[in-house]
Amino acid sequence: MKIVGLFSGIGGLELPFQRRGAHTELLCDVWEASRQVLQHRFPDVPIAEDVATLASLPSDIDVVTAGFPCTDLSQAGRTAGIGGNESGLVAHVFRLLQSRNIEWLILENVRNMLVLDKGKAMHYLTHQLEGLGFRWAYRVVDSRFSGVPQRRHRVLLVASRHHDPRRVLFADDAGEPDEATRRGDAFGFYWTEGLTGVGWARDAIPPVKGGSKVGIPSPPAIWIPDAAPGRRIVTCSIEDTEALQGFERGWTAPAQTGARNGPRWKLVGNAVTVGVADWLVGRIYEPGDVCVPTTPLEAGASWPEAAYGDAGRVWRVHASHWPVHGSYRHLLDVITHADLRPLSRRASAGFLERTRRSRLKFDPSFIADIEQHVILAGS
Repeated sequence: MKIVGLFSGIGGLELPFQRRGAHTELLCDVWEASRQVLQHRFPDVPIAEDVATLASLPSDIDVVTAGFPCTDLSQAGRTAGIGGNESGLVAHVFRLLQSRNIEWLILENVRNMLVLDKGKAMHYLTHQLEGLGFRWAYRVVDSRFSGVPQRRHRVLLVASRHHDPRRVLFADDAGEPDEATRRGDAFGFYWTEGLTGVGWARDAIPPVKGGSKVGIPSPPAIWIPDAAPGRRIVTCSIEDTEALQGFERGWTAPAQTGARNGPRWKLVGNAVTVGVADWLVGRIYEPGDVCVPTTPLEAGASWPEAAYGDAGRVWRVHASHWPVHGSYRHLLDVITHADLRPLSRRASAGFLERTRRSRLKFDPSFIADIEQHVILAGS
């Protein structure tokens, strides 16, 4: 296959194609830090700087991937909607596709775009796709299905003029796993929250975020109840976070600036989990039989977690977030314990203060360890 990657980031969508012997014809990303990683990891592949100024796509290509910016769609972003300055750049994907008869289009973005502005983003995307003659399907998946201990929900959208995208997205459905199979020796949470939510995850971390625009990292914290006092509330390194996204440790090192607040956290937080893309690409190469039921979507209904559409008609697809159950790697088996950093006193004290004002219920042992951590971090 011949591939073009738009909004390529650090290559999470494109890497599984490369591993299968596909030829990447072009990558594109406006951020210099992304291009530095792409140049190192995809040597000899031409890299364009800006999709907005890209005149056309190479001829005779099979697949276009586009993990377009989530900045205006994410709950953690500006929520300006699909018309925002960054997420709205997806319009250039449709512009470029007008003159190319490709086999497959793959889009990826945050789950929040299904509900933001009453689903306006999905209405826009599906209208544009059908206007170009595409059938489309999408599915919300949890990255944990690929085996990584990161609870990360993303929308995968696959479209084609010539093939049935249901045979890619809905040929597998393993169902939600039994949470009792997860170990109870580590719990991930957002130390930046505490009032209305904490992103709590057993034997996993909540989704890695891109951090701030000035590069300040905000990795989730991890509670390890059996660790030594002072080491029970920790955060992992950038290399561990790369592994939690399915990349090799050091994948973003080509973008290392030496500055305290460099770009690597944002690069990893914005990336597509490699194992998720690997399952998807595997089904692009070998589509299967649809194994989940569908029902017509009621007029005016909200966008469901999975759906299929063609020529103005939409069907709800009753699929879980878990296409398969990959071999699960427990959180404490992925992270490098020697590289764990105790959460700072300021961060842990701020989190503790918010929990005391919250109506959420917390494990008393967890709160006791946070209190102890604040004392020890200040000593």
